[in-house]
Amino acid sequence: MRFDTRLLHAAQPADPLTGAVNAPIYLSSTFRQSAPNRNQGYVYGRSGNPTRHVLEAALAAAESGSAGLAFSSGLGALTTLLEQFPTGSRIVAVDDLYGGTWRLFEHHRRQFGVRIDYVDMTDPARVAAALAAGPTAMVYLETPTNPLLRIVDLRAVARLAHRAGAVVVVDNTFASPANQRPIELGADLVLHSTTKYLGGHSDIIGGALVLRDAHDAERYAWLQNAVGAVPSPFDCFLVLRGLHTLGVRMRAHEQSARAVAEVLEGHRKVRASYYPGRPSHPQHALARRQMDGFGGIVTFEVAGGRRAAFRFLRGLEVFTLAESLGGVESLVDHPASMTHASVPRREREAHGVTDGLVRLSCGIEDPADLADDVRHALGGA
Repeated sequence: MRFDTRLLHAAQPADPLTGAVNAPIYLSSTFRQSAPNRNQGYVYGRSGNPTRHVLEAALAAAESGSAGLAFSSGLGALTTLLEQFPTGSRIVAVDDLYGGTWRLFEHHRRQFGVRIDYVDMTDPARVAAALAAGPTAMVYLETPTNPLLRIVDLRAVARLAHRAGAVVVVDNTFASPANQRPIELGADLVLHSTTKYLGGHSDIIGGALVLRDAHDAERYAWLQNAVGAVPSPFDCFLVLRGLHTLGVRMRAHEQSARAVAEVLEGHRKVRASYYPGRPSHPQHALARRQMDGFGGIVTFEVAGGRRAAFRFLRGLEVFTLAESLGGVESLVDHPASMTHASVPRREREAHGVTDGLVRLSCGIEDPADLADDVRHALGGA
């Protein structure tokens, strides 16, 4: 099956009891046993649920993986993943990282003796040097990164990491499997905040892990059950619903982002703009090689810093000021004071997250309306 067909039909048979074409929502916390430990495959809602299992199989199919696991949030998925790495483990992570991930690494995992080293992964030579500095359990990255949309060469980093004996984990939230499937490029695990493009309607909080190797599924499923950060059956149903239209929506998101990026590039009130789909992006050629599309996120720096950025935010009428991204409606975020506020100023500015930086999540409204909205707000900035 091609990708859009796979989203609708892979691992999603009609309900065998009723013929329902959508997976039923099994709102049960527990399941009847005919005798102790004799059941029909389900025992307790945290350990497994039929609706959740349909979603997990669909996630695996979308990402070209062997198994999928659903969680109550993206950070719930990451926390469960980190339980696999004991005290003394070393993680090499991309330096341009989502603020919530940075907070979990720095303010929580370090106190348990996990070492985290950050590196600019747009340069494979720097990744090689970081891996040579000591034993590494995991290489963790985003591409495109949040919020500066830097592109990491997945094939190159996976080769280097595997040579060093490290597991490669890719947060694929920004691209979505519609535009990039890291397992096909060498990653071992893919992480998602399903809150974003996979759900797609700003109405659920969820997360996911997809595994390359089926042999790892039992171990990670045990951790999923033990940690307990699992989603409700209704949330699983909503993510499944979102998956069905992912391909169509991502094409619309990209059309919107292209229109907005065109307005921003070269505008006299824009110091710099970032969108991998523009030839001006420094890694546009790499993005074309490893991505099927460029997504709906556009980031730019307003000339004039924080005050000018806030004037721009106040001038928007279609974009809504809110955290998150990937919904059908367009959202705008000020990373320095919102999604990346937990990162100390000196550190975030060193990575390019300045007070003038604005992140746009372009929805599926008419692209011309979004372009006009940005153009109008820049006039006020």
